[in-house]
Amino acid sequence: MKDLATELDKLNEKNLFRSRRVISSAQQIEPVIDGQKVLSFCSNDYLGLANDPRVVESLIQATSNYGTGAGASHLITGHHACHAKLEEELAEFLGCEKVLLFSTGYMANLGVVSALGSHNSIIFADRLNHASLNDAAIQSRAKLSRYKHIKMNHLEELIVGKDENNKLILTDGVFSMDGTIAPVSKLQSMAKKYHATLIIDDAHGIGVLGKLGKGCTEDILVSETILVGTLGKAFGTFGAFVAAKQEIIEWLIQRAHSYIYTTALPPAIAEATRTSLQLIKTESWRRENLQELIEYFRESCKRKNITFSDSFTPIQPIIIGNSEDTLKVSEELLKSGILVPAIRPPTIPQNTARLRVSLCTLHTKEHINQLTHALERAISKLS
Repeated sequence: MKDLATELDKLNEKNLFRSRRVISSAQQIEPVIDGQKVLSFCSNDYLGLANDPRVVESLIQATSNYGTGAGASHLITGHHACHAKLEEELAEFLGCEKVLLFSTGYMANLGVVSALGSHNSIIFADRLNHASLNDAAIQSRAKLSRYKHIKMNHLEELIVGKDENNKLILTDGVFSMDGTIAPVSKLQSMAKKYHATLIIDDAHGIGVLGKLGKGCTEDILVSETILVGTLGKAFGTFGAFVAAKQEIIEWLIQRAHSYIYTTALPPAIAEATRTSLQLIKTESWRRENLQELIEYFRESCKRKNITFSDSFTPIQPIIIGNSEDTLKVSEELLKSGILVPAIRPPTIPQNTARLRVSLCTLHTKEHINQLTHALERAISKLS
């Protein structure tokens, strides 16, 4: 076994050591973290629903009615009426045949890829996919071929001539560290052309993108795609789901270990999520306001000569380069009462360390002015 103390020291020397912060308030724009009230730009509660009174009340009422835990896996006695209703309502919202709930997004990706892939399969995966998709590909024992980020010509070079009967294309919908959006229409055409199954993890797009909040697949025929989404981001609750044709969902129930061998979500969480779903459907102002804030942030960065990325999602990376400087800027922001996390390898490629700004519809333009002013001042101290 490795000398873990030595390995930990090496991580610290390379500015790659990670530590946890403790939040002692509700999830909100100005939470109390490590005893300090801060202006936060690091939450994925994009629509501000995690502490919405209506969602909270649904959770409280359902907990009173159904208790705190499901008590068993879905296939024993854990599949509650609340779960069944949420699955039906999500399927109707997304326009797909069936939805299957999972306990986390990580487990959803592991479940769907390992259930559909095998040693006789080949997986084509975007190089910047989330770790859960990468781990899922490895666990499936399929051959793995990774294409350049959102480069369809490279994907086609890799997939053409491959004679495996079972081909899977894996991609994020919105890439969590870059904010870029997968070219889903082109991917769907590619999958159809080469008889492959397309799996999209739209954890950061569901609820946020599209006029109706259906995510990056809103304008395509979702029935030809397997869609994975999470409930702990725009929905403000917890859990995940897979949306697909009925026969695929039935297969996952039979074969997805991360579904079969784990306790179901608490029914109260499912009930709270049903309320979140209704708010996503009826309160379009949340998405509209968020898009305005994204544009305002980018314009503000441009005015202050802050280099920003090509993202039109709530994820707005400010790439610094090396980990040491990125940590310095993040720490300087915290001195100003602003929390923006420093993202470092191995989460992202070497020499692309960044500040990952996450915007929420509950931010204001004044909040963004505070952020960009502090960013300008902190970055200038590096030179």
